[in-house]
Amino acid sequence: MAIRVSRWRWSRAAWQRLILIVLWLGHGVWVFLGPNPARHWTRLADALSRPSQGLASRWEGWRAARRDSGRSLAELRADNGRLAMDLAQLRTRAAQEAPRFAEADAAVQLLGLKQQIPLELKAARVIFSTRPATFGGLFLDRGADLGLVPDQGVLVPEGIVGRLWSVSATQSKVLPADAPNASVAVMLMRSRATGVLQGLGSGRALVRYLSNQEVVQVGEAVLTSGLDRVFPRGLLVGYVAEVAQGDLELQVVLNLAAPLDRLSSVLLLPPQPPIEVQPPFLAPEQKPQRKRGAP
Repeated sequence: MAIRVSRWRWSRAAWQRLILIVLWLGHGVWVFLGPNPARHWTRLADALSRPSQGLASRWEGWRAARRDSGRSLAELRADNGRLAMDLAQLRTRAAQEAPRFAEADAAVQLLGLKQQIPLELKAARVIFSTRPATFGGLFLDRGADLGLVPDQGVLVPEGIVGRLWSVSATQSKVLPADAPNASVAVMLMRSRATGVLQGLGSGRALVRYLSNQEVVQVGEAVLTSGLDRVFPRGLLVGYVAEVAQGDLELQVVLNLAAPLDRLSSVLLLPPQPPIEVQPPFLAPEQKPQRKRGAP
C-alpha cells in the first residue's frame, strides 16, 4: 500500500494577495508614522528603556543612601563620644564644686539663723568627727582664739547640736546631744511639760522625768526649755518617735532634728544666754501724714 506525500504550495493568487496585504500594511505604517518616523522610534526606545533607567537610578540612590547613612552613623558615633567626654568632664567638675556649693548653702542658712536669733552668735567649721565611737564628738576649727568656753550651746538651722565639752587654744570639741553623757533641758511643744534629754546614740535621745499622765503624740515637736542656761527657750530639738508607759515615768524617744553626721558649719551661742529670747523688733513703716486740705 503506497502513501502519498502531499506538498503544500502557494498558488499565484495567494502570492498576489500576500503582496497586496504587505503593501497595504506598509502604507498604513507610513501614514501612521508620518514623514519623520525616526522620532517615533526614539520615543519607543525611550519608553522601553524607562524601566531599566528607573531601576538604575534607584540602585544609585540606594547606594548613595547607604554611603550617607554610613557616614552619618560614624559622625553620630563621634558626636556621642565627644558628648560623653564633655558629660564626664562636667560630672567631674560638679563633683569638685559640690563641697563648695554645700558650704555656701550652709553659710547662707547660718546667716539666716543669725538674723532670727537676737544674740551674738559665732560661727565655726567642723573639721573632724569621732561620732561612731561611744563617747565621740565633733571637733571645731575655733577655740579660745575666738573667745569660746565650755558649755556653750551649738546649733544649726535644723536644730540644736550639743554643747562645747572642751576648748583648746585653736580647737574645741562638741558633745553631741545624742551622746550617753549629754543632757539638755527640754519641753513638749503642746503641753509645755519639761524634762531632761538623755542621749541614746545614732541621732536618738530619751526624754526623762515625764509623768505617765502626760499625753504625748508621735511626731510632736520637742523644744529647749532654757532651764539649763545653755540654750534659750524655744529651739527645736527633735520629734517624738516612740511613746511607752514606764513604771515611774513616761518613756519618750525622739529623733534629733539636726543631721549630726552631715555637719560642715555650726553656730555657737554666747555663754549662759537668757532663758527667753525675743526676735529682733522691726519697727513698722510709718506712713507719711497728709496735711489738712491736701488731696
